[in-house]
Amino acid sequence: MEKPIQSTAGIERRQARQDAIRRFLSEFGNSDNKDLLEEMMITISRLAADQTDRGDMKIINTAMRELRYAFKIFAPYAHVPKVTMFGSARTPEDHPQYKEAKKFAELIGQKGWMVITGAGDGIMRAGHHGATRESSFGVSISLPFEQSTNTIIMGDAKLVNFKYFFTRKLMFVKEAEAIVLFPGGFGTQDECFEALTLVQTAKTPIIPVVMCDEPGGTYWQHWRTYVKAELLNNRMIDPPDMELFHVTDRAEDAVNEIMKFYRRYHSMRYVWDRLVIRMNSALPDAVVTELNREFAGILSGGAIEQRNDPFDEEEGAFPEKPRLVLQFDRRSNGRLRMLINRINDEPV
Repeated sequence: MEKPIQSTAGIERRQARQDAIRRFLSEFGNSDNKDLLEEMMITISRLAADQTDRGDMKIINTAMRELRYAFKIFAPYAHVPKVTMFGSARTPEDHPQYKEAKKFAELIGQKGWMVITGAGDGIMRAGHHGATRESSFGVSISLPFEQSTNTIIMGDAKLVNFKYFFTRKLMFVKEAEAIVLFPGGFGTQDECFEALTLVQTAKTPIIPVVMCDEPGGTYWQHWRTYVKAELLNNRMIDPPDMELFHVTDRAEDAVNEIMKFYRRYHSMRYVWDRLVIRMNSALPDAVVTELNREFAGILSGGAIEQRNDPFDEEEGAFPEKPRLVLQFDRRSNGRLRMLINRINDEPV
């Protein structure tokens, strides 16, 4: 099918719009991301041309304002690892689950990590209680009931208030190097399955997802039984997908699971069709050979290779880190988690 011929007037109008946007950005938006700002302003002009409904425009406007402010608040702490904690807002301070959540936040704080919670009471307050106000972020949501900012994070500069769940959820996952879930209601289950879905579908890099209960608690044990009986046994997920989460009833074990994940593994990103796994230390050549034998099934082609320098497309990120490079099939994320476990198990 032939593309419609563009009129001279239409081409001239688009060029005039682009020139006007570039003049505006030269004066008011001069940054390294000028190309993206230009695309955003073109989108804005298209919204106007589409006569977009005012209610829809309000959604876009509010979401952009919320995300802009949240990015600004988190930016100074980009170099500090963070864990997002989820759990019930109704858990009282004397409950064993509250005490275990507080202990977890204390222990992970001793490792140099900061804690992100929804800023409410219950488990969220326990996270801030254990981490202390100085090492806490609050990501609050406006609700007609139950959700009030806890007294620990209230008034802190690291408290961000959101109108929409979807913008809030983005920050929970984007800013976290790990997620820990304590027992909770529908909201906790929502965050649990969303985190697992994002990891399983490679919409976010693999991170530790830990379900933690009070000592001897059965909440997450029953949840895992359900997942195995109904999802795994009915082939709605694959057996390796069970490796995408870890269930425990001890705060110490939850911390150990997170720290072990980053023992050698550092981070990952895609460079074209290649997955680049950055590591804190190189692997012996013999181990790379073993990885090729054990994990050949997750490759769409080629072999797992180790290199000591970054690709140009990585824009100079972590130049000192050795890398594993592979053509990952982008669907075997449970097996990819097993690969990360394997490289972490090797002596450093």
